[in-house]
Amino acid sequence: MSRDGDARGLEAEAAAAAEAARELREAAAALVATRAAEEDALRRRAVALDADVRRLQGSLPALDPSAVDKIEEELERAKAAITDSDVASFLPSKRNGKFLKMFLGPVNVRVARKEDKLKIKDEYNNYRDRTAYKFLLFPSILLLLRWWIWDGCLPAWAVQISQAWLLFLYTSFALRENVLIANGSDIRPWWIYHHYLAMVMALISLTWEIKGQPDCSSKQRGVQLFLRWAIMQGIAMHLQNRYQRQRLRTRIALGKAKRMDVVAGETAGVEGQLLLLYPVLFILQGFEAYVGVLLLQTALHGLASEWQVVVCGILLVVMAVGNFVNTVETLILKLRFKAKMKRAKSRQDRPHQN
Repeated sequence: MSRDGDARGLEAEAAAAAEAARELREAAAALVATRAAEEDALRRRAVALDADVRRLQGSLPALDPSAVDKIEEELERAKAAITDSDVASFLPSKRNGKFLKMFLGPVNVRVARKEDKLKIKDEYNNYRDRTAYKFLLFPSILLLLRWWIWDGCLPAWAVQISQAWLLFLYTSFALRENVLIANGSDIRPWWIYHHYLAMVMALISLTWEIKGQPDCSSKQRGVQLFLRWAIMQGIAMHLQNRYQRQRLRTRIALGKAKRMDVVAGETAGVEGQLLLLYPVLFILQGFEAYVGVLLLQTALHGLASEWQVVVCGILLVVMAVGNFVNTVETLILKLRFKAKMKRAKSRQDRPHQN
């Protein structure tokens, strides 16, 4: 009898659990339906307001330039309030680019919560910081070992390991930046294209035959210059990472940038810092072009006629020119922004003088 009683008791508890599960399912379904209706209403409001802001921004060129600055400032703040808050999750999501689809497939990489988006951005910034030190460390070690241990001649495996690391580095940069763009970050297209070109160059350089003795110094001249360029790249990255973040925090506080925006230009930093940053960048770009031209010359003169030398030389020149053009554009934008701020300040000072 006790077993029958236990069975009936368990049957009653199981029936109660099934009924509780059914009620919970219905309650959850009702909550989801309510949330879906509320989210749909918020989505319509967000899309309509975003369209209004874009329409107003498109109308600015037709206005008197003297009246544009204040209107533009208000619209920028409105845009930042929309895109730099939880409202952004109700806007239509950007589709994954071809690069992400190639590596990840049709996976949605957009994050709903703002806190999780900011974690992705912070990790990207930390990755840039770590990479800047590695750019300084690895090439410096190779150049030092070249004289101390390898008698002035780099072994092929050491150079290939360095190139494999560069391929991994630029691929990870491109993946992270595409994920940031999908989550609302504003990154200049050129920086991603630059990483694509650098990926191709690193991949090609892995198949480049590194020749040794005799006459190792002349045969590896391009490799040595490339390693020195990498050291300069690390210095420039460190300066950019440090100075740009200060300016970005200021722009976020003024409502002129989103918290998800990523520093990827040269307009950041205070005046004294930029006086150091811009010359370093221009020297780096000139040296990059010089290494590319040197590789092309070695191919033309028959010292290293492999196709990899020609392609890597062309890619270095293209990247140097693109970096130079982008740096000049950001410098012009900074000068225009400073002129705009001076005009706004002068208009604010006039009522006080009167």
